[in-house]
Amino acid sequence: MTIPTSTYRLQFRGDMSFDRAEKLLPQLADLGISHVYASPIFTATSGSTHGYDVVDPNEIDPSIGGRRGFDRFVLALRRAGLGLILDIVPNHMAASVENPWWRDVLRHGRESAYAGYFDIDWRRRLTLPELRKPLDEALAAGDFSLVDAMSGGVVELAYLDLRLPLSDESMRQLRAKMEQYAQDLRTFSHDAVKMNWLLAKQHWQLIHWKDAARNLSYRRFFEVAGLVGLKVEDAQVFADTHRTVIEMVHSGQVQGLRIDHIDGLADPKAYLEDLRKAAGPDVYIVVEKILARGETLPADWQVSGTTGYEFINALADLFVSEVGLEGIDLAYREVGGDHADFAAGMRKAKLLMVERNFSGEVLRLTRLVEEIFPDFDAADISATIRELLVAFPVYRLYGDKETLSARDETVLAATVKAAQATVPRTSALGAIASLLQGSVADAKPREFQTRFQQLSGPIMAKAAEDTLFYRYNRFIALNEVGGEPAAFPAGVAAFHQSMTDRLLRQPHGLSATTTHDTKRGEDARARLYSLTQRPADWIEGFERWRVLNAAFRSTLARGPAPEVNVEWMLYQTLAGIWPDGAETTINRDELKQRFRTYALKAIREAKLGTDWADADAAYERAVLDYADALVSPGNEAFASDFERTLRPFVLLGYRNSLSQLLIKLTAPGIPDIYQGAERLDFSMVDPDNRRSFAHAWGDVLPEDTSGERKIASLKRKITSAVLRHRRDHPHLFLEGDYMPLEVAGARADKLVAFARVFKREIAVTVAPRLVDAESLGLDYWQGTTLILPAKPPRHMRDLLTGRRHLTGDVPVAQLFADRPVVFLVSLE
Repeated sequence: MTIPTSTYRLQFRGDMSFDRAEKLLPQLADLGISHVYASPIFTATSGSTHGYDVVDPNEIDPSIGGRRGFDRFVLALRRAGLGLILDIVPNHMAASVENPWWRDVLRHGRESAYAGYFDIDWRRRLTLPELRKPLDEALAAGDFSLVDAMSGGVVELAYLDLRLPLSDESMRQLRAKMEQYAQDLRTFSHDAVKMNWLLAKQHWQLIHWKDAARNLSYRRFFEVAGLVGLKVEDAQVFADTHRTVIEMVHSGQVQGLRIDHIDGLADPKAYLEDLRKAAGPDVYIVVEKILARGETLPADWQVSGTTGYEFINALADLFVSEVGLEGIDLAYREVGGDHADFAAGMRKAKLLMVERNFSGEVLRLTRLVEEIFPDFDAADISATIRELLVAFPVYRLYGDKETLSARDETVLAATVKAAQATVPRTSALGAIASLLQGSVADAKPREFQTRFQQLSGPIMAKAAEDTLFYRYNRFIALNEVGGEPAAFPAGVAAFHQSMTDRLLRQPHGLSATTTHDTKRGEDARARLYSLTQRPADWIEGFERWRVLNAAFRSTLARGPAPEVNVEWMLYQTLAGIWPDGAETTINRDELKQRFRTYALKAIREAKLGTDWADADAAYERAVLDYADALVSPGNEAFASDFERTLRPFVLLGYRNSLSQLLIKLTAPGIPDIYQGAERLDFSMVDPDNRRSFAHAWGDVLPEDTSGERKIASLKRKITSAVLRHRRDHPHLFLEGDYMPLEVAGARADKLVAFARVFKREIAVTVAPRLVDAESLGLDYWQGTTLILPAKPPRHMRDLLTGRRHLTGDVPVAQLFADRPVVFLVSLE
């Protein structure tokens, strides 16, 4: 198997085509990466910005260059000495008429050759949540029309921009009625009674989009009704959805695969076994899997690791000050009110998901249990399922045809114990737990176990990452995918333990700091970490800014808008993205648009003052007006104060950025660079982190002395130097040991140091942490010593400066004379 030494993520679509990506390859090769890591490239819905809404898994999207463009791109990769990792989407496809399989299902129903490809409940008609108003209102308003599709006499139903195929039988009956009443399509369309008759004849039924949560007849991706679940557990479905990507692997065009949303599949282990068998033993495979702290990938999955969210969260142990976070926590208890109780907030968010957003899926589970245990009370069954889903501490279990693993048994036991405190005292809990254990070997119990496992992950994700993480705003740098926002950092020892475990369990998993799904870019997060180093300055600033901007708050019937909890979040967000104003001319228009887009998403995700499902226009306007005012050119009093307060945090953030970079590049795992993040990335959650990016590949010009640009240039230089060393010494990083190093002296707690060792090769990483000083000169590090491993080479060289150092007990002051981070390597 070819293991990458590093990867570079490119987001295709928008202005990123194969032709544009090909032009970047010389620079990517110069950066030192081994593999381009591509977002989904198969044909997606028109105008897709991400590619996860696939309509044809066997066609490369013409919008990014098609098959010819891909083939040229692969040849260019080979000339540059680079490989390719593809992001594939086995869990779902677009529920769109652009999808020929879905279109065929709409026309032919359960008789379609593709009816079994999608996870549809065929006990009723296929529901399509496309209506913007109830059906009877849409009929009365004449919103529907019949149109000739100009393809063999096929007639389609038109609703707004949507065109839906009619069933063959209904088209025959339609023609008969039109002849009987001497009507054309237009006249027939205006007759609400006849149109209602025609709609009732279809294999599908149109419903209001707001009814999807409780009345959907197919499994969807999370809450997205436009993405329908695939049944890749079926051998034919697997073959037909993977035909082209497997051919690409066998032809040598693709060397690695990233599996999107592995937890959505009915049986992830079986899927990965099928994939490994089809793709062969040499392809590199990683999975998108959210691991809670202490959770590990199932040992029997045939993969190299995850896409690296857990690495992001391990870094917080290093760069968040426990004492400082305690100060912020104390202040937030006043600001956040009820929202400051994370555990209570998690329960509320999960209940919202179970009782509203996923009520239809929960009802299906309830009815399955009623069929299995007909003597149980339906209300008790529903309450028990609800409390089990709420109590679940991880994304899901992995029960299949065998008994649960020891790990899953432990998780289930803890979940049942937690649920016992709130469910009615009936036998339903034990019975349902037995279904989750796989103790009842029959079709319906198996279906219940599978569907519960497929549902617990979406409920966790939508409750935590897409609801609670926008309500619990204590310290938003920790509100990251898979993160623990209420936790306190555990320090250097905990980080070393995480990396030791990582080396043991997934040494070749990706190590990410920014992805297309992270809540903020790596450098925005690094800057926010620094708030815990001077918490009093931040808290006092917040109080001043609330006063300075009080005139921009609105008073609604419900109270002030934005609420203080939202203000607390907005100022943190703004701190993470605020340009280095002391050095840079701020583009206020761009900043305003980015900030207000984020603010709107944040308050809708929080589902408190407004909601995606039920927007409150007055509340949204009040919050957006406030957000706009914070970045308005006329608000100079605030801007001046904010910038002055932020200045030390900007400098501390730069140090964090460089330290976390070097650690990512050298710790166990495969460093993944998100597009453009080899320089500075101050992005926010999507769509902000999926914006077009322009590479400024050249070094900073001599006359360009701005701090931000110098740090960006230094970040790229460090990235390139270390990635090239990884490429030239693959065994050291892919197979080498991880050795925490001791630091002694007055500033020992301000450093993290470790060595990678393979036979006679050694590399040493030394990075500052939680350093709150204007200058890191020789005096600061005086009396602090790095203790290198026993029997190191007599001399080592700092790869970043070229300076040689005698080994032994090394005075730290010598190491940091020229660079803010140190990477020592064996002399060649």
